[in-house]
Amino acid sequence: MAAEQRSARERAVEQCNALDGLLRERDGLLTVLDRVVALHGTARLIRDTVGTDSGFVADLDGPGRAVIRWLSGTRTHELQNLIVPAGQGIGGRVLALGRPVRVSDYVSSPAITHQFDAQVRGEGLGAMLAVPIISRYGEREQTVAIAYAAMRQAADFGDDAVRRLEGIADKAATALHIAGVAEASREDAVTAERQRMQSALHDSVGALLFSIGVQVRDLHEAIQDNPALDSRLRRLESDVSAASSALRESLLALAESTPERALPVECAEHTRSFEARCGVPARFVQLAQVPPLDAERTALLIAVVREGLLNVEKHARAFSVVVSLGPCDGGVQAVVADDGTGEPGETWPSTGMGVRTLAERAARLGGRVSLVRDEDGGCTLRAWLPDVESQP
Repeated sequence: MAAEQRSARERAVEQCNALDGLLRERDGLLTVLDRVVALHGTARLIRDTVGTDSGFVADLDGPGRAVIRWLSGTRTHELQNLIVPAGQGIGGRVLALGRPVRVSDYVSSPAITHQFDAQVRGEGLGAMLAVPIISRYGEREQTVAIAYAAMRQAADFGDDAVRRLEGIADKAATALHIAGVAEASREDAVTAERQRMQSALHDSVGALLFSIGVQVRDLHEAIQDNPALDSRLRRLESDVSAASSALRESLLALAESTPERALPVECAEHTRSFEARCGVPARFVQLAQVPPLDAERTALLIAVVREGLLNVEKHARAFSVVVSLGPCDGGVQAVVADDGTGEPGETWPSTGMGVRTLAERAARLGGRVSLVRDEDGGCTLRAWLPDVESQP
């Protein structure tokens, strides 16, 4: 009996340890999937890694302006939500220069401006170090936030402290990028669900209201000699008309979507529809958030994905298909790639009217469309369009 109890206790300990590990993994995942959690965690990490009294992070909320939002180790609310314009204070100087700035005593330093001396004195801070959190994803590097480390007395921050804080800033930039992609994916899922709801309402409630309206009009013609029933039918007809108007407004609200949001959602929907229709495994991958496109460019890239999937369905005899979308060379690229072999005796890829038309439309917008056979026998349809901002 004692051995069994000991064995049960050991299993319980193992299960508790496994659960603790899963919880730690969950917390780590949340840190990189949620922007707020990531930046709040960065503020705490600054204190632990650099060994300072406090750490805080300012997030950019507009061109040339940051706001201190996430703090760790502070005693007051003096710095909370403090707006820091470019060039002002230590954070503003980092924002203007794009490199680390350090002062041994904030309120007496000649290297910075002193608009925020009252807040710094109120918090009781002396030495301070700030570095930019730089995003290196996309076409150019840009500062997306500012990391601060501070002591409650005058001191000198050495090069090692700067390197440690820059290392934290690099991790924060990666976390912010992942959180941004995750947020975009969540928004895409919401938009896709709105589109499914729109279609379901149109096909069910819309069809029912139309049917009721037709029957009411038919009854009007059949009972013209019954004024009381005719009056009730007119009220019912009015109610049906009001319900139809309300439904149309709801469908319009559900359909609202920005062009850049519509693009990944439509690509994903066409990919799912292809898989359901053909039984061929198909996957949509958004490599990164795409820059804003106008309606014409959005429609063209969606047409490329639709044409590529249609070609795979008709010709490729594929075992799998991957549709990808992402920023590329100052624009947006959509790719449909399959591992098919084509029909026996068929020359593939072809230069059919659909692909030629898409290539002509892309050329008018400064882009290109190509269809090539891959070395492993599959085919790749690729479309690239410059984004709106890069156009003259």
